[in-house]
Amino acid sequence: MSDAAAGEPARDPQDLERMLIERQWAADIEGMPALFEPDAVVDSGAGELIRGREAIRALFEKSLATGRKFQRGEQRPALVNGDLALTSTKLPDGSVTSGVARRRSDGTWRRAIDRYSPT
Repeated sequence: MSDAAAGEPARDPQDLERMLIERQWAADIEGMPALFEPDAVVDSGAGELIRGREAIRALFEKSLATGRKFQRGEQRPALVNGDLALTSTKLPDGSVTSGVARRRSDGTWRRAIDRYSPT
């Protein structure tokens, strides 16, 4: 069983993208927002910022209802500075996702900021 399927937290900021995709493909609506900080901010590209884990959960529920699946892309090496990490992935359509992850006191990582497709 993968980390994502087991509901395990990310041990490396590079794991967050993979785990989010795995959980979305498995329709793990509880596991997806668990990868985010309680006060995280998501820019979904729809013109508004999604704030807080409950709102992020609602965003993922809506996405799952449409049947749209996240695509795997070419993940770039994370840029880590202390307890913060900048991550990005180039998607097959050429768009790029980016995010900021924060290391927690237990050594696990959660997303604090996520931008699906900045232009």
